[in-house]
Amino acid sequence: MGAQPSWLARTFASLSVRNYRWYFLGQLIGQPGKWMQTTAQSWLMLELTGSGTAVGVTVAAQFLPVLLFGPYGGVLVDRWDKRRLMIVTQVLTALFATILGVLVVTGTVEVWMVYLLAAGTGGMNVVDSPARQSFAIEMVGPAQVTNAVTLNTTVINIAKIAGPALAGVAIALVGTGVCFLVNGAASLAVVAALAAIRPAELLRPPPAGRGPGQVAEGLRHVAATPALRTTLTMLAIVGCLATQFPVVLPLLAQETFGAGADAYATLYSLLGIGAVLGGLATASRSGSGTSRLTVLAALLAVAFALVAAAPTLWSAGALLVVVGLLSAQFNITANGTLQIAADPRMRGRVMSLWSMALLGTTPLGGPVVGAVSEHLSPRWGMAIGALGAAAAGLVGAVELRRARDTPAPASAPPSLSAPASSAPAPSVPASSSPARSDIAEETT
Repeated sequence: MGAQPSWLARTFASLSVRNYRWYFLGQLIGQPGKWMQTTAQSWLMLELTGSGTAVGVTVAAQFLPVLLFGPYGGVLVDRWDKRRLMIVTQVLTALFATILGVLVVTGTVEVWMVYLLAAGTGGMNVVDSPARQSFAIEMVGPAQVTNAVTLNTTVINIAKIAGPALAGVAIALVGTGVCFLVNGAASLAVVAALAAIRPAELLRPPPAGRGPGQVAEGLRHVAATPALRTTLTMLAIVGCLATQFPVVLPLLAQETFGAGADAYATLYSLLGIGAVLGGLATASRSGSGTSRLTVLAALLAVAFALVAAAPTLWSAGALLVVVGLLSAQFNITANGTLQIAADPRMRGRVMSLWSMALLGTTPLGGPVVGAVSEHLSPRWGMAIGALGAAAAGLVGAVELRRARDTPAPASAPPSLSAPASSAPAPSVPASSSPARSDIAEETT
């Protein structure tokens, strides 16, 4: 037997693929700008209105399009070239960020403008998010998709450290407007990285044809596949109630601990540090399935509860490191589960439901968590997160028990088998692949 790859080689395995290296570089530049804007946008609304509810509504406006139109974005992703779609969405995102930056710098910004531009950015996410999620397997293939997703998630979480920290400095020195202008420039860097990717080296399945009922087809596929159905339900609960950090953290810093923008940025950065640690811990090993998600959800509920009860700003920050670590592992595990279990012809539609579950539910939970945090206490906003994570864990536990009580089928469900006449390229996993078998074993 040959020597086993080192931990370092396993952790960064997908960077051996040229196209993924370019994509990774683009994310390294683009993601910090995005998180600078996320941080600045919440603080801007707090400055303009002094209302936690308004902050929640702003976050809701950004993610409402994903909730309303997510499945249709997934259909477009399955039909069209994902790389070109992302180039278009990133150009428009850069435009919206630049417009908002100019409005803030010139002192002409009004609340309704922030709502409108947040909704415009969210409209881009309807297509951009499922395209990004389902693009990973096209760059690196099924054997390395979990590693690629994990590295990308780690970049996002590093950006959660760098972005808010840079935003805190920028807000203190020159105001919020610069943060939006920086994000506009960073989005164009993502466009340049996507343009450098070689389409001929992508492992693309045949595009889905046009036809009626494609959204319903994707929903039926999810409903008939326990690994997909349960994972998306758990994500929806966590996304709606638990991951409302842009809403709760500015209020926690300002109202609970009497601190300013620098403390808010610090809390967000500590959350990101934990997420980076969680991502690196996951990158060198594979793992997916309902049982792992259930354990992570239960641990996440405990961590949220401890943050809600934290007596000081620094104890809350230390506990947010744990929340970030567990959140990253939960999201990575869910993402890998969905990509492997999904029929390749409908991966875009499945990942659009991922966006709906994790991001699109924000409009439902954001205003509620914001109002509770404003009128009761930000601690109660964190407590709602604990209840949401606990509820997600309960969903997973119920599915695991149901699966144990149900006799195993004689053959794989039709929804997980590879299509006959329109079979995808060999690089796309069929239902008999080891990775998909792992999903089935985990879920039962």
